[in-house]
Amino acid sequence: MDTNILINGGVDVNAALELLGDMETYNDTLQDFLGEINDKLAKIKEYKENQDMDNYAILVHSLKSDSKYLGFTKLADLAYNHEMASKAKDVRFVIGSYDALMAEANRILEVLKAYTSGGAVQTATVATENNNTKKILVADDSNLIRSFVQKMVPSEYTVLVANDGEEAIKIVSAEAANLKGILLDLNMPKVDGFQVLDFFKSNGLFGNVPVTIITGDDSKDTVLKAFDYPIVDVLNKPFTESDVRNVVNKMINYSSVK
Repeated sequence: MDTNILINGGVDVNAALELLGDMETYNDTLQDFLGEINDKLAKIKEYKENQDMDNYAILVHSLKSDSKYLGFTKLADLAYNHEMASKAKDVRFVIGSYDALMAEANRILEVLKAYTSGGAVQTATVATENNNTKKILVADDSNLIRSFVQKMVPSEYTVLVANDGEEAIKIVSAEAANLKGILLDLNMPKVDGFQVLDFFKSNGLFGNVPVTIITGDDSKDTVLKAFDYPIVDVLNKPFTESDVRNVVNKMINYSSVK
């Protein structure tokens, strides 16, 4: 596949590789993005039409994060503007600039179609064993983020994934004895990360399962609020391969000495 197609299409490949490391990982991550983007855009449209600004903000935040990883700079900027507007309940801005957001998203999809037509993008498979008692949970509403983190976790650990806080709580309830750590996004639909942290606090789980927060929120208040809980660390989006490995190792070491 010809990366010049991406570059000529306005994709900042160099910035993406600073985060993802190499083109193999980039292509794997791109496949994750393509696997969920149509559903994500459809839900964004639904929430816009229903003027559901809370859920709209969550999804455009996710679109912003994914776009940053893949070098879609303009799309990331537009999604960020929509995230800020929807959080401020500025429905007029959201509706008035929605077409521009979708136009850029569709333009990027055309660029990716041209790029991937030169050959199939293969997704790396992460081997898991159901009977493995060494497990890491990744709770994030972005399939791209979940898949990226999966690839960074040592192979002897089974990686469990949750799409939202509700799924995360169910997995923690069933697997607490085997979990060696959880990477927890704060900004998720249904049940958010802070509600999961409250669940940990109410059930005395922090001493058994180390927690690292994943956040793309630039607000210092949000990060400070997270540190009101006995978490291990904070992983700020966009993060790199080495960032993930460092926090995973920190959780594993914490788990081994608790």
